[in-house]
Amino acid sequence: MLIRNARVVTRDEEFTGTLRIENGVILDLERGTTSAAEAEDWNGDYLLPGLIELHTDNLEKHLAPRPGVQWNIDAAFVIHDAQVAAAGITTVFDSLRIGARSDVDMHSRNLQTQCTQALARLSECGLLRAEHFLHLRCEIAAPDVVDVFDSLGTHPLLRLASVMDHTPGQRQWHDRNQWRRWQERHGKLTDEHFAAVIAELSDGQERFAVQHRREIVARCVALGVPVASHDDTVIEHVEQAAAEGIVLAEFPTTRIAAQAAREHGIATIMGAPNVVRGESHSGNVSAIELAKAGLLDILSSDYVPSSLLSAAFELVGKAGWTLPRAMATVSAEPARAVGLDDRGAIAPGLRADFVRVRMHGALPVPRATYRAGERIV
Repeated sequence: MLIRNARVVTRDEEFTGTLRIENGVILDLERGTTSAAEAEDWNGDYLLPGLIELHTDNLEKHLAPRPGVQWNIDAAFVIHDAQVAAAGITTVFDSLRIGARSDVDMHSRNLQTQCTQALARLSECGLLRAEHFLHLRCEIAAPDVVDVFDSLGTHPLLRLASVMDHTPGQRQWHDRNQWRRWQERHGKLTDEHFAAVIAELSDGQERFAVQHRREIVARCVALGVPVASHDDTVIEHVEQAAAEGIVLAEFPTTRIAAQAAREHGIATIMGAPNVVRGESHSGNVSAIELAKAGLLDILSSDYVPSSLLSAAFELVGKAGWTLPRAMATVSAEPARAVGLDDRGAIAPGLRADFVRVRMHGALPVPRATYRAGERIV
């Protein structure tokens, strides 16, 4: 495959150039154009590296499209995969939350086991467009989280785990009233029910959180699986993560925590929707604030796949970044963080994962997505 007249964005610069691909690998990249008849003219559209997503909850929306409705798992995976590929994502880490906490969630062990089996089956059959890996999000205050991790820890696609504690009064939900408002989007809670739920969740947190975190981290170290912390809020959270050998800080809730992560050499991941919206949906630190302070390393689409590309372009206007630097947050930096050294940039020798993007005003619109040189959307 030979592409000409493309606006190429590399790790360090952008220019109009020509790209040659052979056997799914970028063979050559040159400035300028070519007169070769077989070259495909991109008419000045952007040629960007395929996006790499380390944490997305998008699958859950298709598994449960309505409260109380569980969809066919294979069908949910297929449409989730189509959405991420159409958004320009060529490598995606599907985040599956493990650990059920009584009546406040529906993340059952049986469902998550079925999901991981479907992921392996569909990947092996070649039915998925993007390349999918497994990211286990471990709710450490749940009584069954270690047992579930042990049952899934040998999954062939497991490449990342995160330790998190969503107990009201902790981390993201340090303000219990804010947690209550979030829960009440599905209906009001009586004061009695709210107090009972808080008591139950707090009891579980006191009984399990410390030991389960220790056990999950130890298992990941033994397996060679990178670990991310989640919703670090104070310096002590980051110091604990650093002592445990954690390499990623997912969605720190304060600038203080993000600064501490930088000082300890821990990469910071923030939500792309936070960038696009200009604020956190749960009232935490703005990703743009961290970007302006030089404390943002990686973006995650979290719950909106299309936000990943949009947010990279938003960093140019809102934080004053260059486009190569912004694109690195959704390609080169996530690849580096999880050891994917065969992709993440437009450069000779790397896998030919890339996306064609046309601008509609300020909106970047993916027109075609390629994985290993093959068009998948």
